[in-house]
Amino acid sequence: MPNSLNILILNQISSNGLKRLPTDRYKVGKDIASPDAIMVRSADMHAMDIPQSVRAIGRAGAGTNNIPVKAMSARGVPVFNAPGANANAVKELVVAGMLLSARNIGGAMKFVSALDPNDPAMEKKVEDGKKTFAGFELAGHTLGVIGLGKIGCLVADVAIKLGMNVLGYDPEITVEAAWSLPSQVKKANSVGEVLKSANFISMHVPLVDATRKMINAEMLAHAKHSAVLLNFSREGVVDEDAVLAALDGKKLAAYVCDFPSPRVNAHPHVIALPHLGASTGEAEENCAVMVADQLREYLEHGNVQNAVNFPNVAMPRESKFRVAVANSNVPNMLGQISTAMAQAGLNIHNMMNKSKGDVAYTLVDVDSEVPDSVIQSIAGIDGVLAARYLPLEG
Repeated sequence: MPNSLNILILNQISSNGLKRLPTDRYKVGKDIASPDAIMVRSADMHAMDIPQSVRAIGRAGAGTNNIPVKAMSARGVPVFNAPGANANAVKELVVAGMLLSARNIGGAMKFVSALDPNDPAMEKKVEDGKKTFAGFELAGHTLGVIGLGKIGCLVADVAIKLGMNVLGYDPEITVEAAWSLPSQVKKANSVGEVLKSANFISMHVPLVDATRKMINAEMLAHAKHSAVLLNFSREGVVDEDAVLAALDGKKLAAYVCDFPSPRVNAHPHVIALPHLGASTGEAEENCAVMVADQLREYLEHGNVQNAVNFPNVAMPRESKFRVAVANSNVPNMLGQISTAMAQAGLNIHNMMNKSKGDVAYTLVDVDSEVPDSVIQSIAGIDGVLAARYLPLEG
């Protein structure tokens, strides 16, 4: 392992996160010429000439749409993110969104701000006008949660504590999420079933091909009259044309989202916020700490946790001498890697291999020092994307 590792920073990253990278081993800055890794928040990397020295990219947040993940996979570079680190911040904003719509807070604030404080009749105008903004309480109403990851589970939990009924839908719910989901959440079998029953629908799904325009005209036809749609997920998971049509037809009472756009902003029943989901000091710090720890673990030990394009692979050290190999997920790669080591007289002490999509990843601990020629030999195998030697110092 190199004595010094260089980390390029593309955005302002929480100082508490950067403190996780010891200064005696890591050089961190915005002007690093040959970085071993990159830490980024919102900077668009698609047009960036990413140096060949880069071994990993860490996104201090959940989404990775600003990173050329496919191109990095082809280079054997894992792209880490921080799922769940901003979950509490988003959960609280969802609750705020429900309250904003249920109590007509936006309209009420505009009404009050337009009053003349010097008008002797101001108090009477307040009393006369308040009836226009009468709303309803959350307790007793039904919240439909589409996507039951970390954020979805937290939203469901807080809604139950507020006295709401909760209906959840997620065909790909993880075992971990299922364990953390409150038992009071009723299971829905489809998006349509959620829309038929819910007064509020909250979206918490990633933007992938299967979820693009998941909420569309066909789905909204099932919606309960005067439902409120909340989107703190990604702009593309809803069809804006269909949402606006549903608002105009009074099928939806309101659309609350974190994604302003020229189309939705002008509508009187849209509450659009300026990407506030993870905009808290706590969330930014949590994301930075989480991704810094993941980058360090990968760079120093080869372990992978929360990479969007690599499998999770964590193997405790049983030797000072470790090799990490990323390769295309094709047959006989393990055999070729093992053969290259055997031909060099290296004894494999422990090995772990997993795959995710088109990428496979292997950690190998051996009993003796690994010559550079062996790493070069493994790197030259057809299908190997990257090979690294990670000896412990001392």
